[in-house]
Amino acid sequence: MDNTLIDRQLAFSAWAAEFAGERRLGGEAAHWLTTADRQGATPRDQFFLAVRERFALAEPVEELWASYRARMPALVRCDPKVLDGLSQLRASGWRVGIVSNGMADNQLAKIERSGLGARVDACCVSGDVGIRKPDVRIFELAAARCGLALTDGGWMIGDNPEHDIAGGRAAGLRTMWVGGQDRRPGGGWRADRTVVDAAAAIGLLLDGAPGAPLR
Repeated sequence: MDNTLIDRQLAFSAWAAEFAGERRLGGEAAHWLTTADRQGATPRDQFFLAVRERFALAEPVEELWASYRARMPALVRCDPKVLDGLSQLRASGWRVGIVSNGMADNQLAKIERSGLGARVDACCVSGDVGIRKPDVRIFELAAARCGLALTDGGWMIGDNPEHDIAGGRAAGLRTMWVGGQDRRPGGGWRADRTVVDAAAAIGLLLDGAPGAPLR
C-alpha cells in the first residue's frame, strides 16, 4: 500500500515538518527525520528511539510512536486516478485486495481515510492478522478474503523487492514492480512487469494483462 497506492513519502514529509515545528526542533530537524526514516525502511521502534535520543525528548518511545500512528492517516492521500482505476477493475470482474505490513491501527486507518477501503474487496494488515509479507500465508489469506485461492492466479503489485516481488512470486502470482525503469528491485528478484506507478499497473490489467479476471 505505502508508496504504491498512496504516497507515503509525501505524507511522511508533512508529518516530519509538523512534528519538528510543534516541538521547535530547528530548521534541519525535518530533513534529519526524513533521512533517518529511510523511506520507511527503519523499524518504527528504532526510528522513534533515535528521534527521542537525537532531540532529547521527554516522551517515551511508545508514546511518540502512538502519536505518529494517530496522525499519519490524516495526512495520506490516494491519487483520484488510482481510486477510479480500482473501481473500474472491480467493475470489470477483478477482485482487489490490499496486503500491507504494519501496525493495524495505522494501516487500517490509512486505508479508510484515503478512500481505499470502499474500493477493494479485502485487506490484510500484518499487525491485524499476525503474518507479515513475504510469508505466503498472508497472500493466501488475502485471496481467501477476496473469495479466491492463489491457484486462481493473479498479480502482486508493489515497490518492495523482498516483500512484494519475492513474496508474490513465492505465492505463485505474477508481479509488477512499481518504481519505473530507473528503480528496479534488487536482490536478484525480477518482476514480470515494471511500471511507474499504481495507475499504470491498473491500466495494464484493464488492458488485458495475463491473469484474466473472474467474470
